[in-house]
Amino acid sequence: MKFARWVFLLAAVYGFAALLPMYFQETKVAHDQPPAITHPEYYFGFIGVALAWQLAFLLLAREPARYRTMMLPATLEKLAFGMAMLALYLQQRLALLMLAAGCMDLLFAALFLLAWWRMRKTSFAAP
Repeated sequence: MKFARWVFLLAAVYGFAALLPMYFQETKVAHDQPPAITHPEYYFGFIGVALAWQLAFLLLAREPARYRTMMLPATLEKLAFGMAMLALYLQQRLALLMLAAGCMDLLFAALFLLAWWRMRKTSFAAP
């Protein structure tokens, strides 16, 4: 259980650190990685949904046995971004820096699955 707590806590801290500054960097992102953001609703919507998942990771870190089932959709969240970044990079449509971010999510996906697997025999007694 300790492993799962640390994995999900680390994922949440990393996610907050990576995502929160993005709320204030729309212009910088558009300048550094053209073309400009033409649909800000997708940009800010992505950040909002991703931040909501960081809260879920905090819940998982707090009581991994209770929320073990949620580790599977959490893994899917990480795979969705990581696999998309890998596919875009292989199509030469993505910068190397974004591939690195995608690889971090793939690493977390693997760690989430490992945490889920290691807790298979842990039982949770409801209060």
